[in-house]
Amino acid sequence: MLLGCFRSDRLLLGLVIALSVAASALAQSGKTTVDLVRERGVLRCAVHTGFAGMSAPDSNGQWKGLFVDYCRALAAVILEDPDKVRFIPVSSQQRFTVLQTGEVDVLSRTTSWTLSRDSSLGLNFTGVLFFDGQGFLVPASLGVQSVNDLDGATICIKSGTTAELNTAEYFAAAGLKFRPVVFQGSEEAKLAFFSGRCDALTTDASVLTSVRIADAERPEDYVVLPERLSKEPLSPTVRSDDDQWFDINKWLLTVLIAAEEHGITQSNVATLKDTSANAEVQRILGVKPGMGRALGLDDNWGYRAIEAVGNYEELYERHIAPLGIERGQNHLYTEGGLMYPLPIR
Repeated sequence: MLLGCFRSDRLLLGLVIALSVAASALAQSGKTTVDLVRERGVLRCAVHTGFAGMSAPDSNGQWKGLFVDYCRALAAVILEDPDKVRFIPVSSQQRFTVLQTGEVDVLSRTTSWTLSRDSSLGLNFTGVLFFDGQGFLVPASLGVQSVNDLDGATICIKSGTTAELNTAEYFAAAGLKFRPVVFQGSEEAKLAFFSGRCDALTTDASVLTSVRIADAERPEDYVVLPERLSKEPLSPTVRSDDDQWFDINKWLLTVLIAAEEHGITQSNVATLKDTSANAEVQRILGVKPGMGRALGLDDNWGYRAIEAVGNYEELYERHIAPLGIERGQNHLYTEGGLMYPLPIR
C-alpha cells in the first residue's frame, strides 16, 4: 500500500512538473497556441495508435477516423488547409504527458472526460465527440448472455484506462468475482483474448465492435454483451493554459454538430453560404460578421471546417456506421440523442 502511495506521488509530481514546464514555455514565448501552430505551419495532433473508425492508418498510410477528421477540421480553421496535420500515435500511458509537455497541440484520441482528469491534469476537455460505454467481448461458445454470467471469469484489461476501476467497482457491487489479466497495450490484451487466455475482453464498446469485425478470424464467433458498465464521454483535450485555444476547439465541435442540425453538408456548404436566410447558418458560415473576432479568427472559420470534413452526421457515416455501430446516444437531440449544439450567437 505504501509503495502504491509513493508511485502515485511520483506520478503526480511528474505531471505537475510537465505541466509547469509547458506553461512556462508558453508564457515566456508570449505566443498563443494559434501563433505557434501558424509559425510551424502544421497542427500536431495526438491520436490512438490504431482503432478502426476513430483513428487508424489505411493501406496507404493515410490516417482515417472520427478523431482524425476532427483534427483535419481544426487545421482547416487555423491553417486554412485540412492536410496540414501531423498525426502522432500515442498510447494510453503517453497521451496526457505529450499534451502537458507541449509535444502536441491537441489530444484527439478516445479519452473519457472524468472529474479527476478534468480537475487534476491541467487539461480542458472541449466537448463530447462520441458517447460510449464500457462493454465486454466474449466468445459465443461461452454461452454468456449477460455480464452477470461472468462470475469467476478471467478478463483481459488494458492498464491506464478507466476500464480497470469500472470493472472492479461493478463486480464488487454485484457480488461477483473475476480475475483480471492486465496488459500495457491494446494489442497485447487483444492477442491474449483471441488466444484463449481470457474469457472476456473489456474496454469501450465501440473498440470491442471494431476488434470483433477487424481482428476476429470469424466475427460471428464473438459477441459484444448488451450491458454498458459506464458512461464514457470521449472528448478532444487541450492544455488549460490557453483559453483562446480551448474556446476554438470547443466551438469547432459545436459547429460540426450545428451543421448537421441545419442541414449544412460538405457538398452544399458553398451554396448555403450564398443563399441561406437562416441567421444562425449565416453566422456559422461567416455571412454575418463577428463570430470569428470573438475567437481571434476570421469569420470564415466555420465554413472552412465544414468544407473540409462535413457535418457530424457525415463524420459518423464515413467512419463509425461501417463498423455496424448504431448512432444511439450520438444522434442529435432532436432524434433522441445527446448531441446538442450550443447557440452560435
